[in-house]
Amino acid sequence: MYNILICDDEQDIVNALKIYLSDPNYCFYEASNGKAALDLLASTDIHLVLMDIMMPVMDGYTACREIRKIRDIPMLMLSAKGTEGDKLYGFEMGVDDYVVKPFSPRELMARLKVIVARHAAPQAAPTDECIHVGDLVINKAGRTVKACEQAIDLTTKEFDLLLYLAENRNIVLSREKILNAVWGYEYLGEDRTVDWQIKLLRSKLGESRDRIKTLRGVGYKLEG
Repeated sequence: MYNILICDDEQDIVNALKIYLSDPNYCFYEASNGKAALDLLASTDIHLVLMDIMMPVMDGYTACREIRKIRDIPMLMLSAKGTEGDKLYGFEMGVDDYVVKPFSPRELMARLKVIVARHAAPQAAPTDECIHVGDLVINKAGRTVKACEQAIDLTTKEFDLLLYLAENRNIVLSREKILNAVWGYEYLGEDRTVDWQIKLLRSKLGESRDRIKTLRGVGYKLEG
């Protein structure tokens, strides 16, 4: 059984999500704010969180940040706040995906199923412990990154994105290809997700950020 926590202060939305995502393998838990979600996570084996942003007591951004301190579980943010700044901040808090309300139930189900499948599948042991790209050192087994010998703190998705670019260094990768490899779903209309994560990744890499090249209208590549 796969335990999914829906955190939203609007009961109608919670009920609708349970209908949209109905599956005999899913067990749903509910929380009406971020504080209640944290309390539930402390006592229940939750496998995935669907998180709203605007809630009383504790908002979704704060809740995601606090969850990341104690658990490395997939989080999908659902919100009517759909500006680029909102999404960037959500990814910075460590969410795996960001879906804007109103959303397509079919798209939401597709994204959720892929997240479930990717986290449920056994992870293959890394064949090479470290990848060196110039002054970047990516430790696959330890999931750590150094740039110019300085440790870089990356979210789970930022690390996955950098690792994918490094494993395909000097190859131009389209946004659609990156989405499918890192997020695990075929292109569903929101390829800006890649742009936002690239922007956040560059902001953390210091002088090494220039290794990530943008080919306008084509995609990205990591030079090294």
